[in-house]
Amino acid sequence: MKWRCWLLSVATMLLLCAARADMENLQAENLNLLPIDEHHKVLNRGMKVLPRDCYEMLMASSGTARDGVYLIKPHDSPVVAYCAMQDGGWTVVQHITVNSSLDFDRTWDEYKKGFGDVTGDHWLGNEYLYELTRGPARYKLGVKLVDRDAVTKTGEYDPFQVEDESTGYRLRLGLFQGSAVDALTLDTENYLHDNQKFTTKDRDNDNYFQNCAKLEFQGVPGGGWWYDACAGANLNRRNVIYWQKDCNKEKLCKYAWMMVRPSETVKVIHSGHCKNDEL
Repeated sequence: MKWRCWLLSVATMLLLCAARADMENLQAENLNLLPIDEHHKVLNRGMKVLPRDCYEMLMASSGTARDGVYLIKPHDSPVVAYCAMQDGGWTVVQHITVNSSLDFDRTWDEYKKGFGDVTGDHWLGNEYLYELTRGPARYKLGVKLVDRDAVTKTGEYDPFQVEDESTGYRLRLGLFQGSAVDALTLDTENYLHDNQKFTTKDRDNDNYFQNCAKLEFQGVPGGGWWYDACAGANLNRRNVIYWQKDCNKEKLCKYAWMMVRPSETVKVIHSGHCKNDEL
């Protein structure tokens, strides 16, 4: 019996040491978004030159990369992110499940650096949204909504950019297309989210006389978002995913995702009438 206890203790110590070594070896600025026991899920670990985003990773794999967690490097430091490869190499920047156990009622600094688990419900971080969309590539935003009947609606804003912290992580959106309604740039009752600064419970940048992030529905605050006065859409309220007519308290949605990918708007056109290629 004593030998069994001793062996069990040794095995436990070895597992803990392995976990610590795994944590030390995996370098990423936002490791708080990936629990230690999930570090083994990083699929491109050991890659010498990290991709800027998930789409670049998909291209580097000649289209063979599978869905999962990857290390990307949008700017100076590596970060972990979930890549939706089967959908075309999207970098997931937000995921929410209705009535999630994850609290989205967070501070400015928490929304800046991200929270949650990249394999589940999470916010990747406003700073990384800025780093991803700052260029040189032009990016677009993809939104995916799934209702309780498993009906999926999608939409894309092209181009998409989140400006730096000095601007309040201001949101910039281009043209919309998709099966979902345009809930961010279509002005309905003063709910125009385009060009708005980000608001959290401790930093009020919205256009309402109260802080929109603090306003509660069924006892749950709104969470951080690019509010106007206040919202035609909000994917960070965990008791009701809100996207105008597609997702609301009458028409419940179960899941929502926000993803980014390089834009396909700017293409080179080879013309037989001109000597030089035209945009």
